[in-house]
Amino acid sequence: MAYKAEIPYGAYWSTPFARWQGSFANLHSIEFAAWVARRELARRSIDPAAFDYGVLGFSVPQKHSFYGLPWLTGLIGAGQAGGPTLMQACATGVRCLLAGVQEIEVGMASAALTVTCDRTSNGPHLYYPNPRGPGGTGTAEDWVMDNFGCDPLGPHSMLQTAENVARKHGIGTAEQHELVLRREAQYRQALADDAAFLKRFMTLPFEVPAPNFKKTAGSLAADEGVNQSTAEGLAKLKPVLEGGTVTFGGQTHPADGNAAIIVAAPERARELSADPSIAVRLHGFGLARAPLAHMPEATVPAARRALDQAGLAIGQMNAIKTHNPFAVNDIYFARQTDVDVASMNNFGCSLVWGHPQAPMGTRAIIELIEELALRGGGYGLFTGCAAGDSAMAVVLQVTGRQG
Repeated sequence: MAYKAEIPYGAYWSTPFARWQGSFANLHSIEFAAWVARRELARRSIDPAAFDYGVLGFSVPQKHSFYGLPWLTGLIGAGQAGGPTLMQACATGVRCLLAGVQEIEVGMASAALTVTCDRTSNGPHLYYPNPRGPGGTGTAEDWVMDNFGCDPLGPHSMLQTAENVARKHGIGTAEQHELVLRREAQYRQALADDAAFLKRFMTLPFEVPAPNFKKTAGSLAADEGVNQSTAEGLAKLKPVLEGGTVTFGGQTHPADGNAAIIVAAPERARELSADPSIAVRLHGFGLARAPLAHMPEATVPAARRALDQAGLAIGQMNAIKTHNPFAVNDIYFARQTDVDVASMNNFGCSLVWGHPQAPMGTRAIIELIEELALRGGGYGLFTGCAAGDSAMAVVLQVTGRQG
């Protein structure tokens, strides 16, 4: 199928991603996302008054995040735009995009700003009162660390889900490390020619604001904290879990950052586009859930559902991007779909540039669009897993606009 909503070409952006406790560690994620959005809209000569809807996605609460999307749009000068605040862990990016698309599909909006942001650094420490507890004492939660380490349905860690899939499908450490080296090499393509690929959607060098957003605290040439692995270095690493296969080299790292995509009705998309001759159309979305504690497996049924809705086969995809917190994810996906694992994730992926959760899918979709634009057009698929053994996927097309 073809949705009414389109993504205006070039009407999207991402910050660099910074490894946690790095350059973005003390920036309020929602205020930071608004600070970036104001500047990126101005660079594109897009008036914040253009939006009649918005969606905000994050997975790590910040102070006053109760006010969510209306707060963010107010900060960027789009106080007329309302909308929801969504949280679906690492699938938040696709979920927010779908929410914007749906609003346009039913005629309730003409232009929507979808923003995703997260700061895994300095996550909140929460206290839950329990009057019935011994002495009236409650329980506490370290939002980031405790939820990385424990799915309460198991209980088990996210890492354990990767080990379960690796064991079930015979995916060893050496195969994972070989893929890590390939993914890092693909990311280096994005850094070539003074980061030319990244500069298609990212303002570089990136000025890092101070926490009060009144001064510049530093500058980033690209993503911060990316590993530069060697085969010899990876071979020295031991699995994190005893008896397992996944090393620290075979998984991503927590990070901070934000990203955004505008969606609009076709006539509005043409007005907001950096190149009105290019159309970015959406053809299918998919949601799936794998068996308990097998999170990496969810990417395959999610992708198949998105492809089914689009009426397309995976062999028709000209580019594929994934959220891959573990190298296991891509190996499993490639085996199940007969896709060449080395051809996926050109120019980068979350395995390399990090894991700020909500913005990951948004950035991957942006990179997918730009890869297709460089190819002269075509179909693309993004699929990515999320906490709770779930996943979401989207199929899109970059093509010339008729008329």
